[in-house]
Amino acid sequence: MSDVIVVGGGVIGLSAAWELASHGATVKIIDQRMIGQEASWAGAGMLPPGNLAGETSGEGRLRALSCELWAEWTQSLREATGIDNGYQNCGAIEVSFDRGLLDEANTWKASGNRVELLSDDRRRHFETAISSSIKDAYRLDEFCQVRNPRHLKALAAACAEVGVEFLEGAAACGWRVSGNRVTHIRTAGADYAAGQFVICSGAWSRQLTQEAGVELNVEPMRGQIVLLRCSPLPFRHVIQDGARYLVPRTDGRILIGSTEERVGFIKQNTVDGVQSLLKFAVSVVPALASAEIERCWSGLRPFSGREEPFITRLPAQNNLFVATGHFRSGLQMSPGTAVLVRQMLLGQESSIPMSPYGLVGSALASKDASIEELVATQSQQQ
Repeated sequence: MSDVIVVGGGVIGLSAAWELASHGATVKIIDQRMIGQEASWAGAGMLPPGNLAGETSGEGRLRALSCELWAEWTQSLREATGIDNGYQNCGAIEVSFDRGLLDEANTWKASGNRVELLSDDRRRHFETAISSSIKDAYRLDEFCQVRNPRHLKALAAACAEVGVEFLEGAAACGWRVSGNRVTHIRTAGADYAAGQFVICSGAWSRQLTQEAGVELNVEPMRGQIVLLRCSPLPFRHVIQDGARYLVPRTDGRILIGSTEERVGFIKQNTVDGVQSLLKFAVSVVPALASAEIERCWSGLRPFSGREEPFITRLPAQNNLFVATGHFRSGLQMSPGTAVLVRQMLLGQESSIPMSPYGLVGSALASKDASIEELVATQSQQQ
């Protein structure tokens, strides 16, 4: 019997499993597909900065905690596996065609992060390829990136090194319960026992929490991405305009993302989605009009309608926990989330206050609410 069963082998599940096993727990990961093949693989690997001393919100503290851990985790993963996850400090420039960014920049500054409002001359100093039609811009020089597939490969290898067991192609369908404890997780093939259980199933978490008596507000939100090839790269910073972004890779590739579509579990690319991303990319960096389209893909993010994920124990069972609902921030918040999960399950003091990640106010969002309304609400909270 395992000490802990982690349900879901994405970046949150892998990170939590590695952290727990590195601190002495025996861990099994159960995934309905192959390890690391869903939203974690599909993302662009953007890692915004954070300052733990200055952040006051739950989102900000978890982002800052993770930010402090990324360099250390990268080094540890490389030493354990020999795999380079592509972590690097590339900086980011936030741009806008039609809105002022002073308030946004001041918010970053107030929380202790380095930010520079850019005049036209300063913007051209950093990136000459950005469109002259940009109205406003600021730069975050501590912004980093990582290569998602490489990081997942490193995590899986590191988990194997510390004895984590993988069970792939096993869809979890419920629980066996005795009193106020879960004794087994049920799958179509067999039941598996453990001392503690953690649901890290991303957009698929809701079914398992329902089986445990909790109607958790997590649903899939499709994000489409287009990959370009362009050599030499016309820019080196991550470039963002709200929820849309351009992420340059050192090998001459550029990721364009991302749509936000409430379409259930339909994971596919659409003409409208791809066209909108290409139009955005060329509007920000006109030189990309001649870039090669290499491929496109989509992923299903776990959307909760609030800025903080759920990292907590479910109320009816004293050994069933959840770490999900990270939406667009799963990869960037994965180290901090893993540390909090380890502290929670092993009865250790938490690095940051845990109350923002509980179930208060987690009733399901209205099915009549539009995706624009839900995303706008979350953006206002941030």
